[in-house]
Amino acid sequence: MIALPYGWHILFFLIPFIIVLRISFAESIIGAPPYGEILRWLDDSFLQIRLNLGNYLFLLEDELYLKSYMESLKIAAIATTGCLILGYPMAYGITRVTGVWRTVLLMLVILPFWTSFLIRIYAWIGLLSTKGLINSALISLGLISEPLSLMDNNFAVAIGLIYSYLPFMILPLYASLEKIDMSYLEAAYDLGCKPLTAFFKVIIPLSYRGIVGGTMLVFIPSVGEFVIPALLGGSDSIMIGKVLWNEFFFNNDWPLACSLVVTLFIVLFIPILLFQKLLSPDEQSQEEDD
Repeated sequence: MIALPYGWHILFFLIPFIIVLRISFAESIIGAPPYGEILRWLDDSFLQIRLNLGNYLFLLEDELYLKSYMESLKIAAIATTGCLILGYPMAYGITRVTGVWRTVLLMLVILPFWTSFLIRIYAWIGLLSTKGLINSALISLGLISEPLSLMDNNFAVAIGLIYSYLPFMILPLYASLEKIDMSYLEAAYDLGCKPLTAFFKVIIPLSYRGIVGGTMLVFIPSVGEFVIPALLGGSDSIMIGKVLWNEFFFNNDWPLACSLVVTLFIVLFIPILLFQKLLSPDEQSQEEDD
């Protein structure tokens, strides 16, 4: 039973990660592949292991990489918060309708996946550019005299991330909210609780698993996003995804790029553990009682 999931993770995560980890300790060379070997046989009985720590030390010395990590975490946090603010009322509204309307609303949430991700991001260029639909409409209405700078900045990147990953927030929230027995709300009303207070004290605590799950699904891929910063962020965007692309394909420095990947994994591993801890408080409390 466990062979399939474990084999899947070993084949598509552990083995590729080990390859990336090995390259991160290699030296950059001019050749194909553009990195040296870390294992060398000196003769028939001696195996030499050469680990190049200079790639990781260079990450600490150059402020560009630290700034790119911080920028990525900040924008991903903003996008995740935006998805939660927009997605929670949408998911809650879907659970409050029944019958055909619930199916229709769920289909509308999933509908963007039927279109190419790249085309949807290009559509935002037409909306946010200086001669785009938004600026043209505002100028036509007389609300502004000159186009707003909506493109090639972190604002455009955050908008693109929120738009792209909003369904990943709505669906876990919907799955969690759908399981809540609404009689809890009626009991809260009978005890004198106002609707807004009952919502924050009853519904939100009972849907924490959906909140944590949706946050994980949005935050983690947003940190390493490349397409959206490249198309909407312009040269001002220095998210870690663009930095990785530059190191791999422009500088051709695979060991440094792999060290960036390993460091990014370590940075994301901490929130993953925190999310996992929040998702299983019942099991942990049971273990403490035992």
